[in-house]
Amino acid sequence: MTQKLPNFEDIPVIALGRTDSTNAEGHRRAEAGAAHGTLLWATEQTAGRGRRGREWISKPGNLYASLVLRPDCEAKRATQIAFVAALAVSGFLGDYFSEAKRLQHKWPNDVLVDGRKLAGILAESRMGKGAALEWLVLGVGVNVDSYPEDVEWPAISLREIGGKPAEIAELVEAFGRAFTFWYNTWQKNGFESIREAWLDRAVGLGEPIRVRLQQETIEGLFTGLDEDGTLLVLKAGETVPFRVTAGDVFPTAVLRNH
Repeated sequence: MTQKLPNFEDIPVIALGRTDSTNAEGHRRAEAGAAHGTLLWATEQTAGRGRRGREWISKPGNLYASLVLRPDCEAKRATQIAFVAALAVSGFLGDYFSEAKRLQHKWPNDVLVDGRKLAGILAESRMGKGAALEWLVLGVGVNVDSYPEDVEWPAISLREIGGKPAEIAELVEAFGRAFTFWYNTWQKNGFESIREAWLDRAVGLGEPIRVRLQQETIEGLFTGLDEDGTLLVLKAGETVPFRVTAGDVFPTAVLRNH
């Protein structure tokens, strides 16, 4: 099993100020030997990015953070850490938003409020010997004061939904504590407890969704996650769910409201 994270008070927290990307800096520091659990945060990113190399608009006033992790496990299992991060994000944000039940998870790595994106997660890794990882950098972005408007998926900010004001440094520490809790829960109990907690807030579960894959787009019912976090979609006329390991998910119920 991968080593647990120490108490949050013992985790290095590094304020970068303005930087190109917290994940890029995480890569550099991981290569230089940064400790497991090192938490980086920035006030602004000049070259922020999301999944599949998409630009992540990074104005001042939002939360931009990355964790350097050294999980002693195979890459397949390390993909579960993105779900750990989603639970940490929705968990700590619930303390700053009175209607926490409106926070939802969208596969594989977004946190929504009323179908609009409040936070995103990006995991990037470097392979070590064999099938093991050398390190993983987990990036998190939360729209605190502002959000991009010219984007494919509608977004929202903590301020717009009436979230309790807080300094970004406070939010970073809150995220660190929440992530430490869920990461250690994952280490102790395995993925099943993470899977159940994630599905408890999953948007579109049991409802029709559209999934854009690299070569095609499929539609069906979102029936759940398998034991590795793979998305399960039951297509019309099929009896065995289609397994999605990478793709863009569009719950149709959410799309109808936007």
